[in-house]
Amino acid sequence: MSGLPGSGKTRLALALAGHGMARLCPDEEMFRRNGRRGVDFPRSEYLIRERLVLDELAVQLHRLLTAGKDAVLDHGLWTREERSEWRTLVEDAGTVPMLVYLPVPHEVRWPRIQARNRRATTDPAEFDEEDLLRYANRFRAPSDDEPHLIYDGHPESVLGSLGYGDTPPASRATYGAIPGSPKP
Repeated sequence: MSGLPGSGKTRLALALAGHGMARLCPDEEMFRRNGRRGVDFPRSEYLIRERLVLDELAVQLHRLLTAGKDAVLDHGLWTREERSEWRTLVEDAGTVPMLVYLPVPHEVRWPRIQARNRRATTDPAEFDEEDLLRYANRFRAPSDDEPHLIYDGHPESVLGSLGYGDTPPASRATYGAIPGSPKP
């Protein structure tokens, strides 16, 4: 998935997991191992600690895919380089990736983040509005030459594109194919 905090990645990932896909969530793993950024460990250590988690989840994802399992990475993939790294991993496992882009405006994401900050969560960091705006400046949306599905807010659209349920899968050329399926 490609989207900023508050765009609905976890909600979508949980819906996909509800249909049998393995869900890998770096944020939850970071929280499980390290607690909250700035509270349980210094903010300056976040990227170093996150890299260890991402490397281990990459191995786990590769194992799941080579075993023929469907999986969803509940992570923002903010840059073309990140997306390329994960796409290569999926392709090396013999499957075709599907990138789902969640283009949600700040006016929608900020209230969601405020609500998330108020409740107990497994997110390793609280965000203020300044953080969210700074992240938006660093985010690079998928370009036209990166095959992706634009999320319309309805998990069944993604599920249908993946071939789950009554909706036939989307064209492989347009959106990719079912994770865990062999390359054509």
